[in-house]
Amino acid sequence: MLDAPDTAVLAVNLGTPETPTAPAVRRYLAEFLSDRRVVSLPALLWQPLLRGLILPLRSSRSAAKYAQVWLPEGSPLMVHTRQLAQAMQALLPTLRVRHAMRYGEPALTTELDRLATEGVRRIVVLPLYPQYSTTTTASVEDRVDAWQRRNPQVTVSLVQDYSIDPDWVAAVAGSIQRYWQQQGRGQKLMFSFHGIPQRLADAGDPYPQRCEASARAIAAALGLGADDWQMGYQSRFGRERWLQPYAEPSLWELAEAGVKQIDVVCPGFATDCLETLEEVAMGFTETLAERGAQMRYIPCLNAEPEHARALARLAVASLA
Repeated sequence: MLDAPDTAVLAVNLGTPETPTAPAVRRYLAEFLSDRRVVSLPALLWQPLLRGLILPLRSSRSAAKYAQVWLPEGSPLMVHTRQLAQAMQALLPTLRVRHAMRYGEPALTTELDRLATEGVRRIVVLPLYPQYSTTTTASVEDRVDAWQRRNPQVTVSLVQDYSIDPDWVAAVAGSIQRYWQQQGRGQKLMFSFHGIPQRLADAGDPYPQRCEASARAIAAALGLGADDWQMGYQSRFGRERWLQPYAEPSLWELAEAGVKQIDVVCPGFATDCLETLEEVAMGFTETLAERGAQMRYIPCLNAEPEHARALARLAVASLA
Protein backbone atom coordinates (compact mmCIF):
# COMPACT_ATOMS: atom_id res chain seq x y z
CA MET A 1 0.00 0.00 0.00
CA LEU A 2 1.24 3.48 -0.87
CA ASP A 3 2.30 5.26 2.33
CA ALA A 4 2.54 8.97 1.62
CA PRO A 5 1.14 11.17 4.39
CA ASP A 6 2.45 14.30 2.65
CA THR A 7 0.59 13.44 -0.58
CA ALA A 8 -2.95 14.32 -1.61
CA VAL A 9 -5.37 13.64 -4.44
CA LEU A 10 -7.70 16.47 -5.42
CA ALA A 11 -10.65 15.40 -7.59
CA VAL A 12 -11.94 18.43 -9.49
CA ASN A 13 -15.37 18.68 -11.06
CA LEU A 14 -16.87 21.53 -13.06
CA GLY A 15 -18.99 23.21 -10.41
CA THR A 16 -22.53 23.98 -9.38
CA PRO A 17 -24.63 26.72 -7.82
CA GLU A 18 -24.92 26.49 -4.06
CA THR A 19 -28.72 26.61 -4.19
CA PRO A 20 -31.32 26.27 -6.98
CA THR A 21 -32.11 29.99 -6.88
CA ALA A 22 -31.64 32.72 -9.46
CA PRO A 23 -29.03 34.70 -7.44
CA ALA A 24 -26.92 31.59 -6.78
CA VAL A 25 -27.16 30.47 -10.39
CA ARG A 26 -26.23 33.97 -11.55
CA ARG A 27 -23.07 33.96 -9.40
CA TYR A 28 -22.11 30.54 -10.71
CA LEU A 29 -22.76 31.34 -14.36
CA ALA A 30 -20.92 34.66 -14.07
CA GLU A 31 -17.76 32.84 -13.02
CA PHE A 32 -18.19 29.96 -15.46
CA LEU A 33 -18.97 32.09 -18.51
CA SER A 34 -16.17 34.56 -17.70
CA ASP A 35 -13.52 31.87 -18.20
CA ARG A 36 -11.70 32.56 -21.47
CA ARG A 37 -11.40 28.83 -21.99
CA VAL A 38 -15.19 28.61 -22.06
CA VAL A 39 -15.97 31.79 -24.00
CA SER A 40 -13.04 33.18 -25.96
CA LEU A 41 -14.61 36.49 -27.03
CA PRO A 42 -12.75 39.65 -25.94
CA ALA A 43 -13.90 40.71 -22.48
CA LEU A 44 -14.84 44.20 -23.68
CA LEU A 45 -17.36 42.64 -26.04
CA TRP A 46 -18.45 39.66 -23.98
CA GLN A 47 -18.86 41.02 -20.46
CA PRO A 48 -21.52 43.65 -21.27
CA LEU A 49 -23.48 41.02 -23.20
CA LEU A 50 -23.03 38.46 -20.43
CA ARG A 51 -24.05 40.74 -17.56
CA GLY A 52 -26.61 42.82 -19.40
CA LEU A 53 -28.51 40.12 -21.27
CA ILE A 54 -27.43 36.52 -20.77
CA LEU A 55 -27.26 36.36 -16.97
CA PRO A 56 -30.58 38.17 -16.40
CA LEU A 57 -32.30 35.85 -18.88
CA ARG A 58 -30.64 32.55 -18.04
CA SER A 59 -30.39 32.69 -14.26
CA SER A 60 -34.08 32.23 -13.48
CA ARG A 61 -34.55 29.65 -16.23
CA SER A 62 -31.56 27.63 -15.10
CA ALA A 63 -32.61 27.89 -11.46
CA ALA A 64 -35.96 26.33 -12.32
CA LYS A 65 -34.18 23.46 -14.05
CA TYR A 66 -31.83 22.92 -11.11
CA ALA A 67 -34.83 22.82 -8.78
CA GLN A 68 -36.22 19.85 -10.72
CA VAL A 69 -33.16 17.68 -10.01
CA TRP A 70 -31.98 19.06 -6.65
CA LEU A 71 -31.42 16.41 -3.98
CA PRO A 72 -32.21 16.75 -0.26
CA GLU A 73 -28.44 16.87 0.37
CA GLY A 74 -27.83 19.49 -2.32
CA SER A 75 -26.81 19.69 -5.96
CA PRO A 76 -26.49 16.24 -7.59
CA LEU A 77 -23.07 17.12 -8.95
CA MET A 78 -21.85 18.19 -5.51
CA VAL A 79 -23.38 15.24 -3.69
CA HIS A 80 -21.99 12.64 -6.08
CA THR A 81 -18.57 14.30 -6.30
CA ARG A 82 -18.25 14.39 -2.52
CA GLN A 83 -19.29 10.76 -2.25
CA LEU A 84 -16.84 9.77 -4.98
CA ALA A 85 -13.97 11.49 -3.15
CA GLN A 86 -14.98 9.71 0.05
CA ALA A 87 -15.00 6.36 -1.76
CA MET A 88 -11.51 7.08 -3.13
CA GLN A 89 -10.33 8.07 0.34
CA ALA A 90 -11.41 4.68 1.66
CA LEU A 91 -9.25 3.04 -1.01
CA LEU A 92 -6.27 5.33 -0.34
CA PRO A 93 -6.20 5.58 3.47
CA THR A 94 -2.60 6.84 3.67
CA LEU A 95 -3.26 9.75 1.28
CA ARG A 96 -5.54 12.72 1.66
CA VAL A 97 -8.35 12.71 -0.89
CA ARG A 98 -10.36 15.90 -1.31
CA HIS A 99 -12.70 17.33 -3.91
CA ALA A 100 -12.95 20.80 -5.43
CA MET A 101 -14.80 22.68 -8.15
CA ARG A 102 -13.35 24.69 -10.99
CA TYR A 103 -16.24 27.15 -10.61
CA GLY A 104 -18.06 27.76 -7.35
CA GLU A 105 -17.37 26.07 -4.02
CA PRO A 106 -15.28 24.41 -2.74
CA ALA A 107 -12.97 26.48 -4.93
CA LEU A 108 -9.98 24.80 -6.54
CA THR A 109 -7.37 27.28 -5.33
CA THR A 110 -8.85 27.34 -1.83
CA GLU A 111 -8.51 23.57 -1.56
CA LEU A 112 -4.95 23.70 -2.89
CA ASP A 113 -4.13 26.36 -0.28
CA ARG A 114 -5.68 24.24 2.45
CA LEU A 115 -3.64 21.19 1.48
CA ALA A 116 -0.41 23.20 1.40
CA THR A 117 -1.19 24.62 4.84
CA GLU A 118 -1.66 21.09 6.13
CA GLY A 119 1.88 20.21 5.06
CA VAL A 120 1.10 18.39 1.82
CA ARG A 121 4.02 18.51 -0.58
CA ARG A 122 2.72 16.39 -3.48
CA ILE A 123 -0.71 16.82 -5.01
CA VAL A 124 -2.30 14.84 -7.81
CA VAL A 125 -5.02 16.92 -9.43
CA LEU A 126 -7.59 14.69 -11.09
CA PRO A 127 -10.05 16.62 -13.29
CA LEU A 128 -13.23 14.55 -13.49
CA TYR A 129 -13.36 14.93 -17.26
CA PRO A 130 -12.48 11.58 -18.88
CA GLN A 131 -11.93 13.20 -22.29
CA TYR A 132 -9.44 16.08 -22.47
CA SER A 133 -10.64 19.39 -23.86
CA THR A 134 -9.26 22.89 -23.86
CA THR A 135 -12.61 23.98 -22.43
CA THR A 136 -12.41 21.76 -19.34
CA THR A 137 -9.16 20.04 -18.41
CA ALA A 138 -7.02 22.86 -19.78
CA SER A 139 -8.96 25.37 -17.68
CA VAL A 140 -8.17 23.36 -14.54
CA GLU A 141 -4.54 23.19 -15.64
CA ASP A 142 -4.42 26.98 -16.10
CA ARG A 143 -5.56 27.52 -12.53
CA VAL A 144 -3.25 24.84 -11.12
CA ASP A 145 -0.21 26.18 -12.99
CA ALA A 146 -0.85 29.69 -11.69
CA TRP A 147 -1.19 28.35 -8.14
CA GLN A 148 2.01 26.31 -8.34
CA ARG A 149 4.01 29.31 -9.48
CA ARG A 150 3.03 30.89 -6.17
CA ASN A 151 3.72 27.67 -4.24
CA PRO A 152 6.93 26.15 -5.63
CA GLN A 153 7.41 24.05 -2.50
CA VAL A 154 4.52 21.81 -3.60
CA THR A 155 4.84 19.40 -6.52
CA VAL A 156 1.63 19.15 -8.50
CA SER A 157 0.84 16.66 -11.24
CA LEU A 158 -2.34 16.66 -13.30
CA VAL A 159 -4.12 13.73 -14.94
CA GLN A 160 -4.99 15.09 -18.36
CA ASP A 161 -7.07 12.33 -19.92
CA TYR A 162 -8.39 8.88 -19.15
CA SER A 163 -10.70 8.43 -22.12
CA ILE A 164 -9.52 4.87 -22.84
CA ASP A 165 -8.10 3.92 -19.46
CA PRO A 166 -8.88 0.17 -19.17
CA ASP A 167 -10.20 0.34 -15.61
CA TRP A 168 -12.45 3.31 -16.39
CA VAL A 169 -13.73 1.69 -19.59
CA ALA A 170 -14.47 -1.51 -17.66
CA ALA A 171 -16.33 0.50 -15.01
CA VAL A 172 -18.57 2.18 -17.59
CA ALA A 173 -19.19 -1.06 -19.47
CA GLY A 174 -19.93 -2.84 -16.20
CA SER A 175 -22.52 -0.25 -15.18
CA ILE A 176 -24.28 -0.63 -18.55
CA GLN A 177 -24.21 -4.42 -18.29
CA ARG A 178 -25.72 -4.32 -14.81
CA TYR A 179 -28.46 -2.02 -16.04
CA TRP A 180 -29.26 -4.39 -18.88
CA GLN A 181 -29.27 -7.37 -16.55
CA GLN A 182 -31.84 -5.64 -14.35
CA GLN A 183 -33.94 -3.78 -16.93
CA GLY A 184 -33.35 -5.58 -20.21
CA ARG A 185 -31.50 -4.20 -23.20
CA GLY A 186 -32.83 -1.58 -25.56
CA GLN A 187 -32.65 -1.82 -29.33
CA LYS A 188 -29.90 0.80 -29.57
CA LEU A 189 -27.34 2.36 -27.23
CA MET A 190 -26.58 6.07 -27.59
CA PHE A 191 -23.43 7.59 -26.11
CA SER A 192 -24.19 11.26 -25.45
CA PHE A 193 -21.22 13.56 -24.80
CA HIS A 194 -21.20 17.24 -23.92
CA GLY A 195 -20.53 19.26 -27.05
CA ILE A 196 -18.06 22.04 -27.78
CA PRO A 197 -18.05 24.58 -30.64
CA GLN A 198 -16.83 23.06 -33.90
CA ARG A 199 -14.34 25.91 -34.32
CA LEU A 200 -12.41 24.65 -31.28
CA ALA A 201 -12.06 21.21 -32.80
CA ASP A 202 -11.03 22.82 -36.09
CA ALA A 203 -8.34 24.71 -34.14
CA GLY A 204 -6.92 21.47 -32.75
CA ASP A 205 -8.89 20.60 -29.62
CA PRO A 206 -8.67 16.76 -29.52
CA TYR A 207 -11.92 16.36 -27.61
CA PRO A 208 -14.03 14.79 -30.40
CA GLN A 209 -11.35 12.17 -31.08
CA ARG A 210 -11.18 11.38 -27.36
CA CYS A 211 -14.97 10.99 -27.18
CA GLU A 212 -14.99 8.72 -30.21
CA ALA A 213 -12.21 6.63 -28.68
CA SER A 214 -14.18 6.29 -25.43
CA ALA A 215 -17.33 5.21 -27.23
CA ARG A 216 -15.48 2.64 -29.33
CA ALA A 217 -13.67 1.23 -26.30
CA ILE A 218 -16.86 0.91 -24.22
CA ALA A 219 -18.76 -0.63 -27.13
CA ALA A 220 -15.94 -3.14 -27.63
CA ALA A 221 -15.96 -4.02 -23.93
CA LEU A 222 -19.71 -4.67 -24.24
CA GLY A 223 -19.22 -6.78 -27.37
CA LEU A 224 -21.46 -4.50 -29.43
CA GLY A 225 -21.55 -4.50 -33.18
CA ALA A 226 -21.39 -1.36 -35.30
CA ASP A 227 -25.19 -1.27 -35.67
CA ASP A 228 -25.84 -1.64 -31.94
CA TRP A 229 -24.69 1.83 -30.90
CA GLN A 230 -24.03 5.38 -32.00
CA MET A 231 -22.88 8.61 -30.42
CA GLY A 232 -23.88 12.25 -30.37
CA TYR A 233 -23.22 15.57 -28.63
CA GLN A 234 -25.55 17.49 -26.33
CA SER A 235 -25.79 20.78 -24.44
CA ARG A 236 -24.97 23.17 -27.26
CA PHE A 237 -25.30 26.87 -26.53
CA GLY A 238 -25.71 29.82 -28.87
CA ARG A 239 -26.13 29.87 -32.62
CA GLU A 240 -22.74 28.73 -33.86
CA ARG A 241 -22.09 25.21 -35.12
CA TRP A 242 -21.12 22.69 -32.44
CA LEU A 243 -19.80 19.16 -32.71
CA GLN A 244 -22.11 16.89 -34.63
CA PRO A 245 -24.10 14.70 -34.76
CA TYR A 246 -26.37 16.39 -32.23
CA ALA A 247 -27.63 13.77 -29.78
CA GLU A 248 -31.31 14.67 -29.44
CA PRO A 249 -32.12 15.03 -33.17
CA SER A 250 -30.23 11.76 -33.75
CA LEU A 251 -32.51 10.07 -31.23
CA TRP A 252 -35.54 11.51 -33.02
CA GLU A 253 -34.29 10.04 -36.29
CA LEU A 254 -33.97 6.63 -34.65
CA ALA A 255 -37.51 6.86 -33.30
CA GLU A 256 -38.89 7.94 -36.67
CA ALA A 257 -37.04 5.01 -38.29
CA GLY A 258 -38.87 2.57 -36.04
CA VAL A 259 -36.46 2.11 -33.12
CA LYS A 260 -38.82 2.06 -30.17
CA GLN A 261 -36.55 1.51 -27.17
CA ILE A 262 -33.24 3.36 -26.84
CA ASP A 263 -30.78 3.38 -23.97
CA VAL A 264 -28.70 6.54 -23.40
CA VAL A 265 -25.51 6.82 -21.36
CA CYS A 266 -23.32 9.89 -20.83
CA PRO A 267 -19.70 8.70 -20.38
CA GLY A 268 -18.25 12.18 -20.64
CA PHE A 269 -19.73 13.02 -17.23
CA ALA A 270 -18.16 11.48 -14.13
CA THR A 271 -21.20 12.30 -12.03
CA ASP A 272 -24.82 13.04 -12.70
CA CYS A 273 -25.65 16.72 -12.95
CA LEU A 274 -28.06 19.16 -14.55
CA GLU A 275 -27.04 18.16 -18.08
CA THR A 276 -27.54 14.44 -17.53
CA LEU A 277 -30.61 14.55 -15.29
CA GLU A 278 -32.67 17.47 -16.58
CA GLU A 279 -31.51 17.68 -20.20
CA VAL A 280 -31.14 13.97 -20.96
CA ALA A 281 -33.05 11.83 -18.44
CA MET A 282 -36.02 14.22 -18.41
CA GLY A 283 -35.83 16.25 -21.62
CA PHE A 284 -34.69 13.64 -24.13
CA THR A 285 -37.10 11.10 -22.64
CA GLU A 286 -40.02 13.49 -23.10
CA THR A 287 -39.31 14.44 -26.70
CA LEU A 288 -38.73 10.81 -27.66
CA ALA A 289 -42.02 9.79 -26.06
CA GLU A 290 -43.71 12.39 -28.25
CA ARG A 291 -42.31 10.44 -31.21
CA GLY A 292 -43.55 7.08 -29.96
CA ALA A 293 -40.28 5.76 -28.55
CA GLN A 294 -39.12 4.90 -25.05
CA MET A 295 -35.77 6.24 -23.87
CA ARG A 296 -34.06 4.87 -20.79
CA TYR A 297 -31.26 6.79 -19.13
CA ILE A 298 -28.37 4.80 -17.65
CA PRO A 299 -26.92 6.82 -14.74
CA CYS A 300 -23.35 8.07 -14.57
CA LEU A 301 -20.80 6.13 -12.56
CA ASN A 302 -21.06 8.56 -9.64
CA ALA A 303 -19.55 6.92 -6.53
CA GLU A 304 -19.80 3.33 -7.70
CA PRO A 305 -16.96 1.18 -6.29
CA GLU A 306 -15.57 0.40 -9.76
CA HIS A 307 -15.40 4.11 -10.54
CA ALA A 308 -13.60 4.93 -7.30
CA ARG A 309 -11.13 2.10 -7.89
CA ALA A 310 -10.39 3.21 -11.44
CA LEU A 311 -9.73 6.80 -10.39
CA ALA A 312 -7.68 5.76 -7.35
CA ARG A 313 -5.46 3.68 -9.62
CA LEU A 314 -5.07 6.62 -12.00
CA ALA A 315 -4.00 8.85 -9.15
CA VAL A 316 -1.49 6.36 -7.77
CA ALA A 317 -0.04 5.73 -11.23
CA SER A 318 0.62 9.45 -11.67
CA LEU A 319 2.77 9.36 -8.50
CA ALA A 320 5.11 6.75 -9.90
